[in-house]
Amino acid sequence: MKSIIVTGASSGIGRETAAYFLAQGWRVGLIARRADMLAEIAHAAAVHLPCDVTDEAAVDAAFASFGHLDVLFNNAGMFGPQTTIDQIGLNDWKQVLDVNLTGMFLCARAAFRQMRHQTPQGGRIINNGSISAHSPREGSVCYTTTKHGVSGLTKTLTVDGRAFNIACGQIDIGNARTDLVTNLEKTRAAQGLEPLPSMDVTDVARSVFHMASLPPEANVQTMMVMASKMPHIGRG
Repeated sequence: MKSIIVTGASSGIGRETAAYFLAQGWRVGLIARRADMLAEIAHAAAVHLPCDVTDEAAVDAAFASFGHLDVLFNNAGMFGPQTTIDQIGLNDWKQVLDVNLTGMFLCARAAFRQMRHQTPQGGRIINNGSISAHSPREGSVCYTTTKHGVSGLTKTLTVDGRAFNIACGQIDIGNARTDLVTNLEKTRAAQGLEPLPSMDVTDVARSVFHMASLPPEANVQTMMVMASKMPHIGRG
């Protein structure tokens, strides 16, 4: 049975992706802060690993307890304040960086360590970037900055992982119908803006599964999956 750890597994893209992998017969480690929400995912192959991705000791313990790891879907993240930079407090900035970058670093580090020393050696890390890793939306200083950082992490892990049969890729997602996008749309509506096109979150889970299911000799370095009519390409 192949294995994957999904971070941010209690809601949104993480929850949908975890459910999809469970349905395909994978052993799935579920990482999120809310143990009660993880408990709602009842499946024989689901391993509940409640922890905060910004807690170094908790992350290391979670990965160590899971055992052999084929894939990490490094997904946990937050959007942060939706406003211009002059309206953003330092604590808000630090919170988004802590979750979106430090949390992703800690989970990638734990996965890399496990994959490097396990037998057979190797595995795959899939980082959740965003279309904001390429083009920002309005009022996204904290989020966009971190997602550009995720791209740097992905590229570096790709280079460093080659010697240990560890592949790394990034999925950049645009407007999947989750609570995060719903909240963004509420802000847009309050500003008198039209809703943006969106897509079923299941299509994201299927895309992650494709990346995860490739043989060791193949890797999707970057994949962008988004609502077809989303204003990304051709934005001036």
